[in-house]
Amino acid sequence: MEQTYSKVLLQFGIEGQIESVRPIKTGHINQTCVVTIQGHPYTVQTINTYVFPDADGVMENILAVTEHLRKKVIARGGDPLREVLHFYTTAEGKGNWKDEEGKQWRVYDFVDDAITYDIADDLQILTDAGLAFGNFQKQLADFDGASLNETIVNFHNTRQRYLNLQAGIERNASGRLSNAGPEVEFYLARTDIAKRLVEQIDAGVLPLRVTHNDTKFNNILIDTASKKPLCVIDLDTIMPGLAAYDFGDAIRFCANSAAEDEKDLDKVYFCLDKFEAFAKGFIGGADGFFTEAELDSMVWGCIIMTLECGSRFLLDYLDGDKYFHTSYDDHNLVRARTQMKLVSDMEKSFDEMQAIVRKYAK
Repeated sequence: MEQTYSKVLLQFGIEGQIESVRPIKTGHINQTCVVTIQGHPYTVQTINTYVFPDADGVMENILAVTEHLRKKVIARGGDPLREVLHFYTTAEGKGNWKDEEGKQWRVYDFVDDAITYDIADDLQILTDAGLAFGNFQKQLADFDGASLNETIVNFHNTRQRYLNLQAGIERNASGRLSNAGPEVEFYLARTDIAKRLVEQIDAGVLPLRVTHNDTKFNNILIDTASKKPLCVIDLDTIMPGLAAYDFGDAIRFCANSAAEDEKDLDKVYFCLDKFEAFAKGFIGGADGFFTEAELDSMVWGCIIMTLECGSRFLLDYLDGDKYFHTSYDDHNLVRARTQMKLVSDMEKSFDEMQAIVRKYAK
Protein backbone atom coordinates (compact mmCIF):
# COMPACT_ATOMS: atom_id res chain seq x y z
CA MET A 1 0.00 0.00 0.00
CA GLU A 2 2.89 2.39 0.60
CA GLN A 3 3.61 2.38 -3.12
CA THR A 4 -0.01 3.30 -3.79
CA TYR A 5 0.05 6.13 -1.28
CA SER A 6 3.34 7.44 -2.68
CA LYS A 7 1.79 7.54 -6.14
CA VAL A 8 -1.33 9.31 -4.85
CA LEU A 9 0.64 11.88 -2.87
CA LEU A 10 2.84 12.60 -5.86
CA GLN A 11 -0.24 13.64 -7.84
CA PHE A 12 -0.75 16.37 -5.22
CA GLY A 13 2.86 17.56 -5.34
CA ILE A 14 3.97 15.72 -2.19
CA GLU A 15 7.22 13.72 -2.36
CA GLY A 16 9.34 11.85 0.18
CA GLN A 17 9.84 8.57 1.98
CA ILE A 18 6.76 7.32 3.80
CA GLU A 19 7.51 6.82 7.49
CA SER A 20 4.19 5.38 8.62
CA VAL A 21 0.64 4.59 7.50
CA ARG A 22 -2.15 4.58 10.08
CA PRO A 23 -5.72 3.61 9.14
CA ILE A 24 -8.55 5.75 10.56
CA LYS A 25 -11.47 3.49 11.35
CA THR A 26 -14.05 6.12 12.28
CA GLY A 27 -16.48 7.20 9.57
CA HIS A 28 -18.75 5.04 7.45
CA ILE A 29 -18.43 6.51 3.96
CA ASN A 30 -14.83 7.10 2.88
CA GLN A 31 -11.68 5.02 3.48
CA THR A 32 -9.04 7.05 5.30
CA CYS A 33 -5.38 6.72 6.34
CA VAL A 34 -2.88 9.08 7.91
CA VAL A 35 0.39 8.92 5.97
CA THR A 36 3.47 10.54 7.53
CA ILE A 37 6.34 11.89 5.41
CA GLN A 38 9.31 13.66 7.05
CA GLY A 39 7.32 14.10 10.23
CA HIS A 40 4.35 15.70 8.43
CA PRO A 41 1.04 13.78 8.67
CA TYR A 42 -1.25 13.82 5.63
CA THR A 43 -4.81 12.52 5.52
CA VAL A 44 -5.15 10.36 2.39
CA GLN A 45 -8.71 9.41 1.55
CA THR A 46 -10.72 7.69 -1.15
CA ILE A 47 -14.06 9.27 -1.99
CA ASN A 48 -16.99 6.86 -1.94
CA THR A 49 -18.30 7.37 -5.47
CA TYR A 50 -21.39 5.26 -4.79
CA VAL A 51 -22.56 7.85 -2.29
CA PHE A 52 -20.87 10.78 -4.10
CA PRO A 53 -20.77 9.97 -7.83
CA ASP A 54 -19.83 13.56 -8.67
CA ALA A 55 -16.40 13.60 -6.99
CA ASP A 56 -15.38 16.65 -9.02
CA GLY A 57 -18.42 18.55 -7.75
CA VAL A 58 -17.77 17.51 -4.15
CA MET A 59 -14.21 18.78 -4.26
CA GLU A 60 -15.08 21.98 -6.11
CA ASN A 61 -17.47 22.77 -3.24
CA ILE A 62 -14.94 21.89 -0.55
CA LEU A 63 -12.08 23.89 -2.08
CA ALA A 64 -14.25 26.97 -2.53
CA VAL A 65 -15.73 26.84 0.97
CA THR A 66 -12.48 26.10 2.81
CA GLU A 67 -10.71 28.94 0.97
CA HIS A 68 -13.52 31.30 2.01
CA LEU A 69 -13.28 30.11 5.62
CA ARG A 70 -9.49 30.38 5.60
CA LYS A 71 -9.72 34.05 4.67
CA LYS A 72 -12.15 34.62 7.54
CA VAL A 73 -9.83 32.87 10.01
CA ILE A 74 -6.82 34.91 8.88
CA ALA A 75 -8.81 38.17 9.01
CA ARG A 76 -9.68 37.63 12.68
CA GLY A 77 -6.15 36.54 13.59
CA GLY A 78 -6.91 32.83 13.97
CA ASP A 79 -4.77 29.84 13.03
CA PRO A 80 -5.55 28.80 9.43
CA LEU A 81 -3.54 25.59 9.84
CA ARG A 82 -5.85 24.30 12.60
CA GLU A 83 -9.14 26.16 12.29
CA VAL A 84 -9.95 25.10 8.73
CA LEU A 85 -9.00 22.00 6.75
CA HIS A 86 -6.29 22.46 4.11
CA PHE A 87 -6.74 20.35 0.96
CA TYR A 88 -4.02 19.85 -1.65
CA THR A 89 -4.60 20.20 -5.38
CA THR A 90 -3.19 18.49 -8.45
CA ALA A 91 -1.18 20.20 -11.18
CA GLU A 92 -4.54 20.81 -12.88
CA GLY A 93 -5.85 22.60 -9.80
CA LYS A 94 -8.27 19.83 -8.84
CA GLY A 95 -8.87 18.61 -5.31
CA ASN A 96 -9.29 15.00 -6.42
CA TRP A 97 -7.36 12.54 -8.58
CA LYS A 98 -8.77 9.47 -10.33
CA ASP A 99 -6.47 6.46 -10.58
CA GLU A 100 -6.42 3.79 -13.29
CA GLU A 101 -8.88 1.65 -11.31
CA GLY A 102 -11.36 4.49 -11.13
CA LYS A 103 -10.79 5.31 -7.46
CA GLN A 104 -11.05 8.97 -6.53
CA TRP A 105 -8.42 10.23 -4.08
CA ARG A 106 -7.87 13.42 -2.09
CA VAL A 107 -5.26 14.64 0.37
CA TYR A 108 -5.42 17.16 3.20
CA ASP A 109 -3.30 18.06 6.20
CA PHE A 110 -3.93 15.96 9.28
CA VAL A 111 -4.54 18.18 12.31
CA ASP A 112 -2.44 17.03 15.27
CA ASP A 113 -3.49 17.27 18.92
CA ALA A 114 -7.17 17.14 18.06
CA ILE A 115 -9.91 14.58 18.58
CA THR A 116 -13.56 13.94 17.82
CA TYR A 117 -16.23 12.63 20.18
CA ASP A 118 -18.97 10.20 19.15
CA ILE A 119 -20.98 10.94 22.30
CA ALA A 120 -20.88 13.93 24.63
CA ASP A 121 -22.59 14.14 28.01
CA ASP A 122 -20.74 17.32 28.98
CA LEU A 123 -23.24 20.11 28.37
CA GLN A 124 -20.49 22.73 27.87
CA ILE A 125 -19.01 20.63 25.08
CA LEU A 126 -22.46 20.49 23.46
CA THR A 127 -22.76 24.27 23.73
CA ASP A 128 -19.38 24.66 22.09
CA ALA A 129 -20.47 22.25 19.35
CA GLY A 130 -23.59 24.32 18.71
CA LEU A 131 -21.42 27.42 18.51
CA ALA A 132 -19.11 25.72 16.00
CA PHE A 133 -21.92 24.68 13.66
CA GLY A 134 -23.71 28.02 14.03
CA ASN A 135 -20.51 29.92 13.29
CA PHE A 136 -19.95 27.71 10.25
CA GLN A 137 -23.16 29.07 8.73
CA LYS A 138 -22.49 32.59 9.91
CA GLN A 139 -19.00 32.70 8.34
CA LEU A 140 -20.48 31.50 5.04
CA ALA A 141 -23.34 34.01 5.01
CA ASP A 142 -21.56 36.08 2.35
CA PHE A 143 -20.61 33.05 0.25
CA ASP A 144 -22.56 32.57 -2.99
CA GLY A 145 -24.47 29.39 -2.25
CA ALA A 146 -25.83 29.28 -5.79
CA SER A 147 -22.28 28.54 -6.97
CA LEU A 148 -22.23 25.20 -5.12
CA ASN A 149 -22.86 21.87 -6.79
CA GLU A 150 -25.80 19.81 -5.52
CA THR A 151 -23.74 16.71 -4.82
CA ILE A 152 -26.65 14.62 -3.51
CA VAL A 153 -29.90 15.65 -5.16
CA ASN A 154 -32.81 16.14 -2.71
CA PHE A 155 -30.58 15.17 0.23
CA HIS A 156 -32.75 16.87 2.87
CA ASN A 157 -35.87 17.21 0.73
CA THR A 158 -38.13 15.35 3.14
CA ARG A 159 -41.12 15.75 0.83
CA GLN A 160 -39.22 13.70 -1.76
CA ARG A 161 -37.98 11.30 0.93
CA TYR A 162 -41.61 10.59 1.82
CA LEU A 163 -42.51 10.02 -1.82
CA ASN A 164 -39.65 7.50 -1.90
CA LEU A 165 -41.03 5.84 1.23
CA GLN A 166 -44.52 5.60 -0.25
CA ALA A 167 -43.08 4.01 -3.39
CA GLY A 168 -41.13 1.56 -1.23
CA ILE A 169 -44.28 0.61 0.65
CA GLU A 170 -46.01 -0.14 -2.64
CA ARG A 171 -43.02 -2.18 -3.90
CA ASN A 172 -42.58 -4.17 -0.70
CA ALA A 173 -39.45 -5.55 -2.37
CA SER A 174 -38.33 -7.48 0.72
CA GLY A 175 -41.76 -8.88 1.53
CA ARG A 176 -41.44 -7.39 5.03
CA LEU A 177 -44.31 -4.91 4.91
CA SER A 178 -46.51 -7.05 7.16
CA ASN A 179 -43.82 -6.81 9.87
CA ALA A 180 -43.80 -3.00 9.83
CA GLY A 181 -47.47 -2.02 10.08
CA PRO A 182 -47.21 0.31 13.12
CA GLU A 183 -44.02 1.89 11.82
CA VAL A 184 -45.50 2.61 8.39
CA GLU A 185 -48.62 4.06 10.02
CA PHE A 186 -46.54 6.32 12.28
CA TYR A 187 -44.45 7.82 9.49
CA LEU A 188 -47.27 8.25 6.97
CA ALA A 189 -49.42 9.98 9.60
CA ARG A 190 -46.79 12.75 9.64
CA THR A 191 -46.57 13.30 5.89
CA ASP A 192 -47.80 16.90 6.13
CA ILE A 193 -45.23 17.70 8.83
CA ALA A 194 -42.46 16.19 6.71
CA LYS A 195 -43.30 18.59 3.85
CA ARG A 196 -43.46 21.71 6.02
CA LEU A 197 -39.97 23.16 5.55
CA VAL A 198 -39.75 22.36 1.83
CA GLU A 199 -43.04 24.17 1.29
CA GLN A 200 -41.65 27.18 3.19
CA ILE A 201 -38.62 27.20 0.87
CA ASP A 202 -40.97 27.15 -2.13
CA ALA A 203 -42.95 30.04 -0.65
CA GLY A 204 -39.80 32.09 -0.03
CA VAL A 205 -40.36 32.14 3.73
CA LEU A 206 -37.03 30.53 4.64
CA PRO A 207 -33.67 31.66 3.18
CA LEU A 208 -31.24 29.11 1.80
CA ARG A 209 -27.89 29.09 3.59
CA VAL A 210 -24.62 27.31 2.91
CA THR A 211 -25.15 24.36 5.23
CA HIS A 212 -23.09 21.39 6.35
CA ASN A 213 -26.00 18.93 6.11
CA ASP A 214 -24.41 16.25 8.31
CA THR A 215 -24.07 17.91 11.71
CA LYS A 216 -23.21 14.90 13.83
CA PHE A 217 -21.15 15.77 16.90
CA ASN A 218 -18.20 13.71 15.62
CA ASN A 219 -17.90 16.08 12.65
CA ILE A 220 -16.31 18.72 14.88
CA LEU A 221 -12.58 18.62 15.54
CA ILE A 222 -11.83 19.34 19.21
CA ASP A 223 -8.49 20.69 20.49
CA THR A 224 -7.11 18.16 22.99
CA ALA A 225 -5.62 20.82 25.27
CA SER A 226 -8.39 23.41 25.45
CA LYS A 227 -11.30 21.02 24.72
CA LYS A 228 -12.68 23.77 22.47
CA PRO A 229 -13.84 23.23 18.86
CA LEU A 230 -11.23 23.87 16.20
CA CYS A 231 -13.16 23.38 12.99
CA VAL A 232 -16.01 21.57 11.28
CA ILE A 233 -14.92 18.53 9.26
CA ASP A 234 -16.46 15.97 6.87
CA LEU A 235 -17.43 18.58 4.30
CA ASP A 236 -18.70 16.31 1.51
CA THR A 237 -22.35 17.30 1.97
CA ILE A 238 -21.87 21.08 1.90
CA MET A 239 -24.74 22.42 -0.21
CA PRO A 240 -27.42 25.09 -0.10
CA GLY A 241 -29.88 24.22 2.67
CA LEU A 242 -31.72 25.47 5.73
CA ALA A 243 -30.39 26.49 9.12
CA ALA A 244 -33.10 24.24 10.56
CA TYR A 245 -31.62 21.25 8.73
CA ASP A 246 -28.26 21.63 10.43
CA PHE A 247 -29.79 22.44 13.80
CA GLY A 248 -32.34 19.63 13.61
CA ASP A 249 -29.95 16.95 12.45
CA ALA A 250 -27.50 17.84 15.22
CA ILE A 251 -30.25 17.60 17.84
CA ARG A 252 -31.46 14.27 16.45
CA PHE A 253 -27.96 12.94 17.01
CA CYS A 254 -26.78 14.60 20.22
CA ALA A 255 -30.02 14.76 22.25
CA ASN A 256 -30.76 11.06 21.98
CA SER A 257 -30.29 9.26 25.29
CA ALA A 258 -29.25 6.00 23.63
CA ALA A 259 -27.64 4.50 20.56
CA GLU A 260 -29.35 4.90 17.21
CA ASP A 261 -30.07 1.15 17.15
CA GLU A 262 -31.10 0.61 20.78
CA LYS A 263 -33.70 -2.17 20.89
CA ASP A 264 -35.09 -1.29 24.32
CA LEU A 265 -37.19 1.82 23.67
CA ASP A 266 -37.45 2.47 27.40
CA LYS A 267 -33.81 3.54 27.16
CA VAL A 268 -34.53 5.92 24.26
CA TYR A 269 -35.73 9.41 25.10
CA PHE A 270 -35.19 13.00 24.05
CA CYS A 271 -32.81 14.89 26.37
CA LEU A 272 -34.13 18.43 26.80
CA ASP A 273 -31.03 19.50 28.74
CA LYS A 274 -28.81 18.51 25.80
CA PHE A 275 -31.18 20.31 23.43
CA GLU A 276 -30.83 23.49 25.49
CA ALA A 277 -27.05 23.19 25.70
CA PHE A 278 -26.70 22.89 21.92
CA ALA A 279 -29.28 25.62 21.27
CA LYS A 280 -27.41 27.97 23.60
CA GLY A 281 -24.39 27.76 21.29
CA PHE A 282 -26.11 27.51 17.90
CA ILE A 283 -28.84 30.13 18.48
CA GLY A 284 -27.22 32.29 21.16
CA GLY A 285 -23.86 32.40 19.45
CA ALA A 286 -25.46 33.59 16.20
CA ASP A 287 -26.10 36.98 17.85
CA GLY A 288 -29.20 37.84 15.82
CA PHE A 289 -27.97 36.22 12.60
CA PHE A 290 -31.09 34.09 12.03
CA THR A 291 -34.36 35.56 10.74
CA GLU A 292 -37.62 35.32 12.69
CA ALA A 293 -38.88 32.67 10.27
CA GLU A 294 -35.70 30.66 10.76
CA LEU A 295 -36.07 30.82 14.54
CA ASP A 296 -39.64 29.56 14.20
CA SER A 297 -38.41 26.70 12.01
CA MET A 298 -35.71 25.33 14.33
CA VAL A 299 -37.88 22.98 16.42
CA TRP A 300 -39.70 21.83 13.31
CA GLY A 301 -36.26 21.06 11.90
CA CYS A 302 -35.57 18.74 14.84
CA ILE A 303 -38.78 16.80 14.27
CA ILE A 304 -38.49 16.75 10.48
CA MET A 305 -34.84 15.67 10.38
CA THR A 306 -35.69 12.85 12.79
CA LEU A 307 -38.66 11.84 10.63
CA GLU A 308 -36.46 11.96 7.56
CA CYS A 309 -33.82 9.72 9.08
CA GLY A 310 -36.37 7.26 10.41
CA SER A 311 -38.22 7.11 7.10
CA ARG A 312 -34.94 6.27 5.36
CA PHE A 313 -34.29 3.42 7.81
CA LEU A 314 -37.83 2.15 7.25
CA LEU A 315 -37.52 2.38 3.46
CA ASP A 316 -34.24 0.48 3.53
CA TYR A 317 -35.86 -2.21 5.66
CA LEU A 318 -38.70 -2.54 3.14
CA ASP A 319 -36.22 -2.61 0.24
CA GLY A 320 -34.11 -5.37 1.79
CA ASP A 321 -31.30 -3.40 3.50
CA LYS A 322 -29.62 -2.05 0.35
CA TYR A 323 -28.19 1.20 1.70
CA PHE A 324 -27.39 1.08 5.42
CA HIS A 325 -25.08 -1.58 6.82
CA THR A 326 -27.01 -4.02 9.03
CA SER A 327 -25.95 -6.68 11.52
CA TYR A 328 -29.24 -8.59 11.78
CA ASP A 329 -32.56 -8.89 9.93
CA ASP A 330 -34.55 -6.21 11.75
CA HIS A 331 -31.67 -3.78 12.30
CA ASN A 332 -33.14 -1.02 10.11
CA LEU A 333 -36.59 -1.53 11.63
CA VAL A 334 -35.10 -1.09 15.10
CA ARG A 335 -33.41 2.11 13.92
CA ALA A 336 -36.71 3.39 12.53
CA ARG A 337 -38.35 2.75 15.92
CA THR A 338 -35.74 4.73 17.86
CA GLN A 339 -36.42 7.72 15.61
CA MET A 340 -40.15 7.27 16.22
CA LYS A 341 -39.58 7.44 19.96
CA LEU A 342 -37.53 10.62 19.60
CA VAL A 343 -40.18 12.24 17.38
CA SER A 344 -42.90 11.37 19.92
CA ASP A 345 -40.86 12.91 22.73
CA MET A 346 -40.12 16.04 20.70
CA GLU A 347 -43.81 16.48 19.91
CA LYS A 348 -44.57 16.39 23.64
CA SER A 349 -41.78 18.89 24.37
CA PHE A 350 -42.53 21.18 21.42
CA ASP A 351 -43.57 24.25 23.43
CA GLU A 352 -40.62 23.94 25.82
CA MET A 353 -38.22 23.61 22.88
CA GLN A 354 -39.67 26.70 21.21
CA ALA A 355 -39.30 28.66 24.45
CA ILE A 356 -35.64 27.63 24.70
CA VAL A 357 -34.95 28.77 21.11
CA ARG A 358 -36.54 32.13 21.85
CA LYS A 359 -34.66 32.41 25.14
CA TYR A 360 -31.31 32.32 23.35
CA ALA A 361 -32.46 34.38 20.38
CA LYS A 362 -32.76 37.46 22.60
